[in-house]
Amino acid sequence: GHWCTNTGESIIMWWKQLGVALLLVVATSHYVQSQQPAKVLCYYDAANFLIEGLGKVPLSDIDTALPFCTHLVYGYAAIDVETNKAVSKQPNLDLDTGKGNYRAATQLKSKYPSLKVLLGLGGYKFSEPSIKYLTLLESGAARITFINSVYSLLKTYGFDGIDLEWQFPQNKPKKVRGKLGSAWHGFKKVFSGDSVLDEKADEHREEFTALVRDLKNAFAPDNFQVGFTQLPHVNESIFLDIPLLKDNLEYVNIAAYDQQTPDRNPKEGDFYAPIYEPTERVVGNNVHAKVKAWMAAGTPLEKIVVGIATYGRGWKLDEDSGITGVPPIPADGPSPPGPHTGILGTYSYGEVCAMLPNPSNVVSKGADYPLRKINDPTKRFGPYAFRIPDESGKHGIWVSYEDPESAGNKAAYVKAKGLGGISINELSADDFRGTCSGDKFPILRAAKYRL
Repeated sequence: GHWCTNTGESIIMWWKQLGVALLLVVATSHYVQSQQPAKVLCYYDAANFLIEGLGKVPLSDIDTALPFCTHLVYGYAAIDVETNKAVSKQPNLDLDTGKGNYRAATQLKSKYPSLKVLLGLGGYKFSEPSIKYLTLLESGAARITFINSVYSLLKTYGFDGIDLEWQFPQNKPKKVRGKLGSAWHGFKKVFSGDSVLDEKADEHREEFTALVRDLKNAFAPDNFQVGFTQLPHVNESIFLDIPLLKDNLEYVNIAAYDQQTPDRNPKEGDFYAPIYEPTERVVGNNVHAKVKAWMAAGTPLEKIVVGIATYGRGWKLDEDSGITGVPPIPADGPSPPGPHTGILGTYSYGEVCAMLPNPSNVVSKGADYPLRKINDPTKRFGPYAFRIPDESGKHGIWVSYEDPESAGNKAAYVKAKGLGGISINELSADDFRGTCSGDKFPILRAAKYRL
C-alpha cells in the first residue's frame, strides 16, 4: 500500500509540475504575441509606372523587395471633390477596367502570405490643395460617403486596409535662427497661435478624430486596418488629437523627412531628415521631436513607425556658399533635376550614388565632376555630399540624402526606443536595379537588418 500512495503523490506532483510548465508555455506564448515583429511599411507610388524611360518602375520591379516588407502600401487614391468618394488617381492603370494594378498588387499576397497590402490615400509628392481634405471633414454626410467608397475599394480589390496620408495644411517654412531667436519665436507663438494655418483647426481636429473612429468601426467586421501617415510639416498640436486617435489606428507612420527642402527653404541647404535636432535649428524639425509627441500622449510604442525616405534633396550652390560645405549652407534654390526622377532638387538614392566618386566619373569635369561625400560619425543627422561651384560660378550643388548606413541608424533608433518599425518611402527610389552596390533595394535591406 505504501508504494501506491507514493505513486499517487508523485503523479499529483507530476501533474502540478506539468501545470506550472503549461502555465509557463501559455505565459511565454502570450508574451511573444505582444512582442509583435517590427513593421516594415513599403510604399509604392504607382505614378512611377507612368514615367517613360529609366524612371519607369512597374509593379513587377518591386517584387524582390517584398520579402523584407510586412506591408505594401499602394499609392495613391485621392478624394473626388464632386462626389466625396475615394477614387484612383490613375484608373487606367489601377482598376479592372484598365491594367488591373490594384488586383495585381493584392494578389502578391498569394506569393508572400504574411504581406498586408494597404491602399494609400492622399500622398504627398504631388500635393493637392489641403482645402479639399478639410472640406470633406466638415460634412458628416460627406464623411459617410467617403468611408463607404473606401470600404468598397478595399473589399472589391482585396486590400487589407487603408493608409491615410491626410493632407492637412503644412507649417510655414522658417529660416534657421539662432537659439535665442527660436526661443522668442516659440514664446510669441503661444500668444499669436498658428491659427492662421487654419481658422477652423479645432473643428477639423475633432472631425478627423471622428473620421478615423468611424473608419475603424466600419472596417471592424472585415478586420481592415486603418493606418495614418503624419506628413512632413503637419503640426500635431494643431491638427491631431493623439490621445483619441491612438486607439483607433493600427499605426502612425511619422514622415519626418523633408524638414528642409529647396522648395520651402531655397536660400538654405540643410539636413533634410535628421534623427535629432542639429545645433541652433528650427525646433521640432527632426524625427525624435515627432516621436516624442506621440509617446508623450500615451501612444503604444508598437504603433509608432518612423519613415525613411529613399530620395535626397539638392540645392544649387553659388559664390556666396563658401567652400566648406557645412550646413546650413547659403544656396540659390533647387539643384538641377535627376536624370530619372526629372524633379528639380530631387534625386533617387541611385542618382545620388552615381554622383559620388566612382570609376566612371573619375576624370569628369563640370556638371559630371563627382560630389564629395561627408559621412555622419554622430549617427544623428545623416550624410551629405557637395561640389563647390567652378571658377565661372557654375555646377555647385549640395545634397542631403539617406544611404544604407544612415537608414540603418534610423532602424537602430527605432529598435533602441522599442518602437513599432519603419517605413520606406518609396521603393522606386531605392536603387531597385542594384546599380550602386550590386544589391537591389539597399536602403530597405540595411534598415530591415538593424531592426
